[in-house]
Amino acid sequence: MTVLAERQLCLDLLQEAVEAGARQVCACEILGFSVRTIQRWTDGGTVLIDQRPLQHTAPAHKLTLAERATVLSVANSAEFAHLPPSQIVPRLADQQRYIASESTFYRVLREANQLGHRRADRPAQVRSKPKALCAFAPNQLYSWDITYLPTTLQGKYFYLYVFLDIFSRKMVGWQVYAEESSQNASDMIQDICLRERIARDQVVLHSDNGSSMKGSTMLATLQNLGVAASFSRPAVSNDNPYSESLFKTLKYRPTQLPKPFDDLLAARQWVTQVVYWYNEEHRHSGIQYVTPAERHAGQDQGVLQQRTALYEAARVQNPQRWSGKIRNWARVNIVHLNPEKRPADEVLFEREKVVKKVA
Repeated sequence: MTVLAERQLCLDLLQEAVEAGARQVCACEILGFSVRTIQRWTDGGTVLIDQRPLQHTAPAHKLTLAERATVLSVANSAEFAHLPPSQIVPRLADQQRYIASESTFYRVLREANQLGHRRADRPAQVRSKPKALCAFAPNQLYSWDITYLPTTLQGKYFYLYVFLDIFSRKMVGWQVYAEESSQNASDMIQDICLRERIARDQVVLHSDNGSSMKGSTMLATLQNLGVAASFSRPAVSNDNPYSESLFKTLKYRPTQLPKPFDDLLAARQWVTQVVYWYNEEHRHSGIQYVTPAERHAGQDQGVLQQRTALYEAARVQNPQRWSGKIRNWARVNIVHLNPEKRPADEVLFEREKVVKKVA
């Protein structure tokens, strides 16, 4: 559709071309219009307005106001108020009643802003993202979870409980049980707090929403120990990424998970070897490839300084092999869990404060 101003411009250009000796047909082709279109635009020298946008037509079979009221009345009746149109229409058909099609029910309810939650069950709840947490030293922020270990009896599993220090990535506590319970987790966190000498209000423990994590026994123990509890959103594994990543590392390392375990002792023996490898030998990529045990004990700073000195000496010995910078072996001084997206300058300011505090 061409607006009135564009029509007038095209007609002026066409008139100018014709007066200069051009044929009207050729000029119309250059403008992209046919001669019949130009004739339709004018009436006795007057430029006409496009009438198409002004046309308002309604379908001949449009629902009347009474029919729309009937649809809403039936949909909101005591019998059908909790049902969606996909359930209402078949029930009406069983009663030998036809009021409208299923799509019409949906359309009328949508226009009346009544196409929300109509079922009798509890509506979906809005879940907010867990509070952003960070740690700049060991024993400040823990994460824990439970994973399955297969057994020779199909359908039966052993349960591996793992508590992870997010700052150092060290597994500060683990155990394999034959069942999943809040009592087992409670016993483990008490033992961890005793071995790591955790004071009240020192540690935040993050987990998902499993029954063992939110059981009354576990929650009461955390309250008595002064350990703050943090939970993921339901069915959102990304809220607990460190534990999820740890389980994949354990199960897909070069010495992979063996065949299903015959008994609990075999499972615990295997996990003992894996935990030793992870804590004492594994160079973790998230902490500049030092071992979790070194970082947990505060020895990673010396290791990284030695690496930096080695690379500096190598650059001095063969400067032509270096582009100007050596590999960055700087220590990771702060670790975030579920961080908020903030402006870059604000994040930089926070990091500077942390660096000064650590120094």
